[in-house]
Amino acid sequence: MSVLDNKKISFIGGGNMAQALISGLIGCGVKPELITVSAPSKETREQYDKQQMNTVDASEDPKAAVIGADVVVLAVKPQVMRQVIGEFADALDNQLVISVAAGLSTEVLSGMLNGYRNIVRAMPNTPSMIQMGATGLYGTENISAEQKQLATAVMEASGLVMWVENEEHMHAVTAVSGSAPAYMFYFIESMVDRAVALGLDQEQALALALQTMMGAAKMAMNSDDLPAELRRKVTSPNGTTQAAIESMQHNEIGRQIGEAMQACYDRSQALSEELSK
Repeated sequence: MSVLDNKKISFIGGGNMAQALISGLIGCGVKPELITVSAPSKETREQYDKQQMNTVDASEDPKAAVIGADVVVLAVKPQVMRQVIGEFADALDNQLVISVAAGLSTEVLSGMLNGYRNIVRAMPNTPSMIQMGATGLYGTENISAEQKQLATAVMEASGLVMWVENEEHMHAVTAVSGSAPAYMFYFIESMVDRAVALGLDQEQALALALQTMMGAAKMAMNSDDLPAELRRKVTSPNGTTQAAIESMQHNEIGRQIGEAMQACYDRSQALSEELSK
């Protein structure tokens, strides 16, 4: 028996992240008829209607998706959150609210919801679209053990879930996973460009780079060794790998990665401060 059994889950917003999470939930066995999507776009609603889900025209009845729901997932852009959720705030009655909006703290969200406190803040990433996501979660002190399990189950449908005890750590989550798929894509892009310059065609270079990235990640996940030890084991003295690693160390690639993550962290903090005003 799953904690999600017979739970009614409503999504406020039907964009890419909502689609990703809904796909994961259905893949985990949640019945489409238990899912409601509230969106102002007729085209968006029709897409979900075809999948046998319930839809609500948010412009006509913003409270309809919230009333009777067990979980309400806020999946709209941070810039319009205040306007959107303010229209149904007084309809909340002990539902679990999960926000996937970047930068909005639980305190700010609570203020937008007239002091409502049953809130979990989530920072998923784009691989959630293929159920390979990594999500950081933080909940207010009002979240019960049952609601924490429920939030975990909702987000685990799309990948790995990690809870943090301090909300400030959500900025670190953003730096290490939320924004990090772009780092990986940039690394792959650079590898492909150099491989083409060395004589491979783009199709060959891309296939090899993608498989290597995926294989290295799976190997690290399945190993008892830390990444540093795995790197040491594959680096033969005076070999080709050592030449590459020494070049990276000479160019301080590790420091540059750290600085990039710090820039992400700092921008996450700044955005949070801007959105709290």
